[in-house]
Amino acid sequence: MTETITANLPSSDFDRTEAFYHALGFETRFKSAHWMIQGFGGTQVKFFPHPEIEAKESWFSACLRSDDIETLHARFAQAGLSTENDAIPRLTGIFKLENAPRMFALVDEDGSLWRVLDETDLMI
Repeated sequence: MTETITANLPSSDFDRTEAFYHALGFETRFKSAHWMIQGFGGTQVKFFPHPEIEAKESWFSACLRSDDIETLHARFAQAGLSTENDAIPRLTGIFKLENAPRMFALVDEDGSLWRVLDETDLMI
């Protein structure tokens, strides 16, 4: 038996979201007026329309685990995202919190937070 859980995130504009994630290396696997799936390697994230979302008030998030966050961070950095703490969108540097794996954060244009975790450093 195989199970998969995928993130479902809001999008204020599918075309804009699609362009943002394409710049990071994702590919569109499905898109309609009511649903969009972006794929990244063997993973995927699903988006639902939410035209009223306020990026600075968003509480949506997802995690992406990788066994090579340095390479992944370098790939995402090629998109030219801001590194300012309050910018939306933004990309942080790699950091480590106490009792947590090494990670970096990505915030998309609608304020959804991605925690990109070092799979080799996971405690669980």
